[in-house]
Amino acid sequence: MKYLLLIATTLVVFACNNGNHRLSDSEYAKLPEDERRKVENALEGIDLLDDELEITLFASEPMMRNPTNMDIDSKGRVWICEGYNYRNGLNPRNPYDKKGDRILIMEDTDGDGVADKEKVFYQGEDIDAALGIAVIGSKIYVSRSPYVYVFTDADGDDVPEKKEILFSGIGGEQHDHGMHAMLFGPDGKLYFNYGNEGKGILTANGKPIFDPNGKPVNNTGKPYREGMVFRSNPDGTDAEILGWNFRNNFELAVDSYGRMWQSDNDDDGNRGVRINYVMDYGNYGYRDEMTGEDWRTRRVNMEDSIPLRHWHLNDPGVVPNLLQTFAGSPTGMAIYEGNLLPEKYRGQMLHTDAGPNVLRSYPVTNAGAGFSATINTILDGSKRDNWFRPSDVTVAPDGSIFVADWYDPGVGGHAMGDTDRGRIYRIAPKGVKYTFEKPDFESLDGNIKALQNPNVATRAIAWMNLHKMGDEAEGALVNLYDTTTDSRMKARALWLLSKLPENGLQYIQKALDDKDENIRVTAIRAANELKKQDITKLLLKMAADESSQVRREVALAIRYRDAKDIWLKLANAYNGEDRWYLEALGIAAEGKWNAYLNAYLEQHPDWLNDNAAKEIIWRSRGARTLDLLGQIIANAQINDKWKYYRAMDFQESGDKNSMLLSLLSNAKSVEEKSVIFKLLDITSLETYPKLLSEITTHLKGVSNEDFLDIFKKFKLTTEKNRLLQIVLEDANGDNINMAANYYMDIFGADEVKKLINQNDARSLLAIERFGIVDKPQMTSILIGIFQNKELPKDKRLAAMKAMNGWESEVVLWDLVKNGQVAEDMMDQAKEILFGTWHQDIREAAIELLGDKDKQDINVADLVKKSGDAKKGKEVFEMYCKACHLVNKEGVDFGPGLSQIGAKLSKDGLYNAIINPSEGMGFGYETQIVTMKDGSVLQGIITTKTENEVLMKLPGQAQATKYNRKDIKSIKESKVSLMPKFPLEEKDLVDLVTYLTTLK
Repeated sequence: MKYLLLIATTLVVFACNNGNHRLSDSEYAKLPEDERRKVENALEGIDLLDDELEITLFASEPMMRNPTNMDIDSKGRVWICEGYNYRNGLNPRNPYDKKGDRILIMEDTDGDGVADKEKVFYQGEDIDAALGIAVIGSKIYVSRSPYVYVFTDADGDDVPEKKEILFSGIGGEQHDHGMHAMLFGPDGKLYFNYGNEGKGILTANGKPIFDPNGKPVNNTGKPYREGMVFRSNPDGTDAEILGWNFRNNFELAVDSYGRMWQSDNDDDGNRGVRINYVMDYGNYGYRDEMTGEDWRTRRVNMEDSIPLRHWHLNDPGVVPNLLQTFAGSPTGMAIYEGNLLPEKYRGQMLHTDAGPNVLRSYPVTNAGAGFSATINTILDGSKRDNWFRPSDVTVAPDGSIFVADWYDPGVGGHAMGDTDRGRIYRIAPKGVKYTFEKPDFESLDGNIKALQNPNVATRAIAWMNLHKMGDEAEGALVNLYDTTTDSRMKARALWLLSKLPENGLQYIQKALDDKDENIRVTAIRAANELKKQDITKLLLKMAADESSQVRREVALAIRYRDAKDIWLKLANAYNGEDRWYLEALGIAAEGKWNAYLNAYLEQHPDWLNDNAAKEIIWRSRGARTLDLLGQIIANAQINDKWKYYRAMDFQESGDKNSMLLSLLSNAKSVEEKSVIFKLLDITSLETYPKLLSEITTHLKGVSNEDFLDIFKKFKLTTEKNRLLQIVLEDANGDNINMAANYYMDIFGADEVKKLINQNDARSLLAIERFGIVDKPQMTSILIGIFQNKELPKDKRLAAMKAMNGWESEVVLWDLVKNGQVAEDMMDQAKEILFGTWHQDIREAAIELLGDKDKQDINVADLVKKSGDAKKGKEVFEMYCKACHLVNKEGVDFGPGLSQIGAKLSKDGLYNAIINPSEGMGFGYETQIVTMKDGSVLQGIITTKTENEVLMKLPGQAQATKYNRKDIKSIKESKVSLMPKFPLEEKDLVDLVTYLTTLK
């Protein structure tokens, strides 16, 4: 009875709105914010961009709230994980349900398309903010780091008899970047992934997973690191890693051919969100493969644009991206293999991206051994209601699609602004009601029919039943394989036939002669799962297949096999242009490059004039590779050399220095010499006098960036004047920062003091530029200036403004609270202390010096106000530019904000500014590093390697390296480094108005 009013209201909406808005844009814009949020206006806020479809509201609050992930069972019921308790430890303003989060089942019992019945399948704090659910027969898999749980409901009463742990040890508890949903694949296996907080995975009994070479699968690198993709049996056995080096790869999707697809999220604000075709055993380039360093680290042959640079796409050994979708917070994905929706959606990815408030499809076409894709938007909430945050998409048994809506002013990070709402939408052709035939899982024919259902949960039951029937199901499966005109249904039959103990290989061999290359792809994938059978002859035959898609699968299938003849056949078919194919060859040759490459070069004696051979050498990792790269470089045109120089970084055999010095003798261009100097594994030039002379001469003609890289490597004291020139004349903040720190470290504080004490125009500039050096010597100089009342006030103010470093702010606070700062400097001192990164100092300063009443802010009231974007930009430049980039201006310390207006609503922006600790973006959390000498650092760790930690200190774009041996401990703080600015209300409104324009 309690839902009758909700249902009645929703029906009125349905009657008036079949995907078309009742209100015009201007009418909708006049709705008050609280009216827009009401469920009766839910459909008004979303644009449906396909005239053949309609959108209806299946369920909403108060029936359910905050859906993180969704599945639909064979009965058409919608299962969701709720995230009501999501990260509430960081957001004390939000309520907390002590009973824990819920797994809900919602059902439409009267066929009107609206959920009218709900059940709580399970509730507990152990599943707070679970990120994945999969309903597979009587087993319900729930992903909630550090565990994947399996609930068993054997009697089907929607009450689990038991809960077991399938996997454990997964990092990212209550974290967006932890374990995501499990998926039942067409081969009867589970497919799943986790983001780069996962770090590793253990079996149910706590043992690590090993690859076929005996290497444990964890985040230690070479090769495994960051986000990963896995496959296992439904009981968790035979778990294997299939891909790695993603950032936050969110929800894997697998099509009927066994091909894997997913989305991946960039470091916030870098327009690098991507869609992946996951090629088995591929490295996907989020971190440097060899060093684990952040993508921002300068490197040879670095990509021109950040979205490409973000994934190291120019590096050998990185699988290409299928598609880049710019800014976003990608979430759920499904493959649509039904017939209800129009043709353009069939066989394609469906994807929700909560950041830009969209549901999209990505039509894919073959491109050599890989694919190309385009973007087709289906739902868009960005124009009207950007609280629409689609978190998942799932295909129902009737072929319609359902979309879960987290519904919140923000997305990503560690906070949410709304705990009371959540919606589920259904999308179908106009006028098609939500009805379907109940599956018949008792008969053979019924299971054959259910195997062809577009709903994964339905065909999972059918698959398990048919597999259990074994030989009894063989004839029906053969009939489906021989008679269907749908290639994907044929593939589903083939997977089951391939599992037959006696005849499985026979059916695979038959499929290898199929005219459809996708069936041949499926056959090879199926053959590769027959671990106990020798399929070498089969693979050798298919290495000559006319389709590069098929040959790609052959290459992947021989990764852990000694198959030189097969690899040579594949390599000889390489055209020198298909990067997907080249990476497949590289994956296949891993650990066997010496034998494979030598044999290949014997067959290609003129390799130096063969583009395909040179590309294979570029990708190779053999004992001869370094020498071969040197020969290619020596004979290449200048613009073709850089990729081969970069390839040297991936070689662990050979004398790199000798090779580079040999190339240096013939290098003609300034750029090439710079590259060689930066690549040399030499840090001291004391025993290389000739090289020192050559470098000194060379530096006169290089860019400031190249100068600083080379100066840093060799610490050239002879370059004092050039270094000072960069400090005082360069316009690039990163260059100024680096140069000023190098100058202070090498030439000392006395030299800096001399510059500042001069009575010329450079004195003020020197204070500003060297003031960014946050070290005791510099702080002492600044204090001596702003405390000296005999100096001009502008010079004293400049020195005070420079007291905004992590260490100098501590010193300034001691001076202020002890009354040792002159009155005419106090306004500037307050501005620094009210905006300090030190929360304790900030709060104490506001208590002592500020107006505490200004801290009580009502976001709901602020949202209703309009501001001045131009003035807001001025506020941004005063307070925010020191840590954030907008359109390449500012400091790359915190998340980029060039498109923040497309990601956060006004509510979300206000909350991020007023309560910064509640919504820290992943990778931007405060880390407290205690050194063995007792010093304590706070900043953002960009990279952890075996021997080093790279950390950006507050306000700095460039990371500083610290040796692990010097570090005592590293601890994450729940307090954001972002200051909680005590802005006047008008300034705050103007700032948010400006930020909303950044799209």
